[in-house]
Amino acid sequence: MAAIGTLQTDESSDKETLMLMSGLALLVFGAGLVLSNRTIRRYLGQVGPGNLVTAAVPDIERYLKLRAM
Repeated sequence: MAAIGTLQTDESSDKETLMLMSGLALLVFGAGLVLSNRTIRRYLGQVGPGNLVTAAVPDIERYLKLRAM
């Protein structure tokens, strides 16, 4: 009986690894599809780190005010 339990554990570990790797492959494939679109690349090219910081400052200030309450 102990051997059967070991086999089932090994199979479940292999299955979990397979699911993890297939999920990663789908994530990379999906990102590649999205980034291959010309319009999306143009929008991402316009976004810079400075724009992201200035857009996030009001949200951070609002969060800190809520934390202080």
